[in-house]
Amino acid sequence: MTPRPTTRRSAFIAAGISCVLALSAQTAHPADRPSAASGSLVLVGGSLKADNDQVYGEIIKRAGGGQARIGVLTAASVPESQDPDAADPDRCSNSACNGAYYADLFKQHGAADAQWIPIDLDHITAADDSRVVDQINHMTGFFFGGGDQYRYITTLLHGAAHTDSKALAAIRNKLRHGAVVAGSSAGAQIAAGADMVTGGESYQALRDGSTPGYFDDPNRLGYLPEGGFGFLNSGLIDTHTGTSGREGRALRLAADTGHDRVYALEENTALIVDDPGGRSESMTVAGPNGVAILDLRDAQTDQTALGWSLRAARYSYLTDGDRYSPRTWHAHPGPGKHPLRPDTTTPVPPNNDVFYSPANPNGTPYSLRTTARALAASRVQRTATAATYEHNPQFVVQLAKSRAFTMWAAAGASAPSLVGIQITVTPHELY
Repeated sequence: MTPRPTTRRSAFIAAGISCVLALSAQTAHPADRPSAASGSLVLVGGSLKADNDQVYGEIIKRAGGGQARIGVLTAASVPESQDPDAADPDRCSNSACNGAYYADLFKQHGAADAQWIPIDLDHITAADDSRVVDQINHMTGFFFGGGDQYRYITTLLHGAAHTDSKALAAIRNKLRHGAVVAGSSAGAQIAAGADMVTGGESYQALRDGSTPGYFDDPNRLGYLPEGGFGFLNSGLIDTHTGTSGREGRALRLAADTGHDRVYALEENTALIVDDPGGRSESMTVAGPNGVAILDLRDAQTDQTALGWSLRAARYSYLTDGDRYSPRTWHAHPGPGKHPLRPDTTTPVPPNNDVFYSPANPNGTPYSLRTTARALAASRVQRTATAATYEHNPQFVVQLAKSRAFTMWAAAGASAPSLVGIQITVTPHELY
């Protein structure tokens, strides 16, 4: 859901527009001259809470700490003209309101300044306005809010040509020279390169496959072959993974489009990417949940009259402080974490809704993760079986500890990190 703003809409719009006009007269701040050769990404799986000091702090630190100036982009939200509550500062949920909300939060968390970048569906031409570009060039970091990532495509890229607007080109240049680019939900999705997901539920994705395009149908797995902004290209990106049971759709989209890796982001938790696209690209997880890495390098698929199947994919789940190297495919435990040994003989509980179906009123989020953790803790089981809530066909998901399986956690922690669980997905009749 889109956050409710905490500052008055009309006052913020006036301030935002006046900032654009005034910034052209300012001189560059020393923080505009980054020491790093390239910048960083902070990608959040959605539902970033206002009190998440860790993630907001990471964004601000990478933007210059006490000198940070954050440009907030919320074009993924509906514009003011489409918001029936636009006149109510306590109920409005449009781009300007949400820009005010995030700008205020960044200031509360210690940024020297935060400003809404006034681009949305009501102001598409602003993306090529030199005054907006000047505003962007005076920022040291950027945050893309949630909503619908296709609206970012519509507002910041030039149509079918998929070329950068002047505003996006300026942000890309700032990232190249050391700025941080962050985003939550759609704001993280839009960082993807080719084959960016645009929607869909896991069961229908497994049953029907993916289709290029953007569809007004929540059950249809759609994707844009041209992708998003291409800030991160070492894997596909998905968000709200556990809370929306999206592991199934992520596996199907990756397999359909020939990608061998997915970064499946959880809510209120960030994947921090240093040197994105560079030779030393590296990642760190920050937050209370985690990031699933889906590895399809050895995966095999089949399509028969009974349905689609996938074999030999791998699932890893990294938690706060863990590091990951895309170039080597290796995960490393965070500071203070130690290897764990399976220590229970309790059978892995049955799971008949592995992808948390919206059709199941009694479903629970983080369903696949729950089964994976129960399997990891067992010292008597090497495999566990779960299934989709839907039938005809019902898909069966088998989890198995590979020879490379390991897990770790900090002392006293109840949520371990998992590495190297093999995933097989088959229609019920094939299992």
